[in-house]
Amino acid sequence: MFSDDVRCLVVVGAQWGDEGKGKIVDVLAEQATIVARYQGGANAGHTVRVGEGADEDEFILHLIPSGILNPDARCLLGNGVVLDPWVLAREMGTLRERGIDLDGRLGVCRRAHLVLPYHRLLDAAQEDSRGAAKIGTTGRGIGPAYRDKVARTGLRVGDLRDLDRTHEIVSGAAARANVTLPGLGDERRVDADDVMSRLEAVRPEIVGLSTDAGEEIRAGLAAGGRVLLEGAQGALLDVDHGTYPFVTSSTTTAGGAASGTGIGPTLIDGVLGVVKAYITRVGAGPLPTELAAAEAERLRRLGGEFGATTGRPRRPGWFDTSVARHAAGVNGLTSLAVTKLDVLDTFETIHLSTGYECDGAPVTSFPDSVADLARMTPVYERWPGWTTDTTGCRTFAELPGAARRYLARLEEVCATPIRFVGVGAARRETIALPTGAAG
Repeated sequence: MFSDDVRCLVVVGAQWGDEGKGKIVDVLAEQATIVARYQGGANAGHTVRVGEGADEDEFILHLIPSGILNPDARCLLGNGVVLDPWVLAREMGTLRERGIDLDGRLGVCRRAHLVLPYHRLLDAAQEDSRGAAKIGTTGRGIGPAYRDKVARTGLRVGDLRDLDRTHEIVSGAAARANVTLPGLGDERRVDADDVMSRLEAVRPEIVGLSTDAGEEIRAGLAAGGRVLLEGAQGALLDVDHGTYPFVTSSTTTAGGAASGTGIGPTLIDGVLGVVKAYITRVGAGPLPTELAAAEAERLRRLGGEFGATTGRPRRPGWFDTSVARHAAGVNGLTSLAVTKLDVLDTFETIHLSTGYECDGAPVTSFPDSVADLARMTPVYERWPGWTTDTTGCRTFAELPGAARRYLARLEEVCATPIRFVGVGAARRETIALPTGAAG
């Protein structure tokens, strides 16, 4: 995927998240010198499996980029990330216990904002106050942390070097939270001294990781290195271009990769969009191709469709090319990775939505209103399944003919070349395609 012309690559989700970005980043990280996360927080979860047979091991990462499993990669958390320092400390401890060397390999941008205990309290209280109109937040404090960032009242990693400044920011935020919580019907209160005590315990490690992520990336590219910019969630969860308000609180699309790491957009050479061979989403919001209960449960069971962060069951649907084309447009996708093709191995018929109708008329662009999206009727093509185990396939030619034709059709209707196909969760279960091979 990297080449003389592509040395800085963005990897984004091109559906509603959970597309398998962690695995793709892990595969590509073998060629990268730097892997940087550019947005989101501990509300994301990337599952990566390494090794074979009895030696296979699974890692679930929430903040640290998936590239950490490549011992030669430097991994960075950019300024666009909101960082829960205690989650990061636990994640680092777990990786060290499992034999992953982190020394000198992990950095956190000094401009990144922190997620603090009062953000979690406010997140939960606000979601509870919505009643039946809940949006499905993970409760990890992400929205309130981004709100403080935009309101210019947040605490950044670099602020931890000055305890007096840290105390001033935390005290002000705690006082505001204690005014807000009663209005949300929550009896809990924030103790600023307790927050400071907890921060002081984790502060030395976080300050020790602090760096200028943008400066590192720019220097790495200037020295001839290869950089992966890793997104969390998916394009349809983008705060601007997703199915608002059922979205996350950050810019998940490729445009956020530059601003979220501190580099100029002209340094980015390509954008790889990751999609499943079907589609899922977690939480509330319209899902036009959503499967009926029995079929949904079958696909959920076959695909292990439960959130890596929350454990919540995902809502499955057939592949939606309207979603993929929208994601291709707002991200400027230059290629696709199709994951979990093997999950469809036992289906005799596979449905593919090639567009929408509303009140019997074709819809040519993706709706910007969730109310309109909820009125869409998918237009399906029905494709014969391959009813053959694909997990042992290692080249495109080894895939069953019906699977190759399905992928060729995906490439055609998405108008984006497929470069990777996943036929299982492990690294080795990834097929790399030359440009245009699927078609």
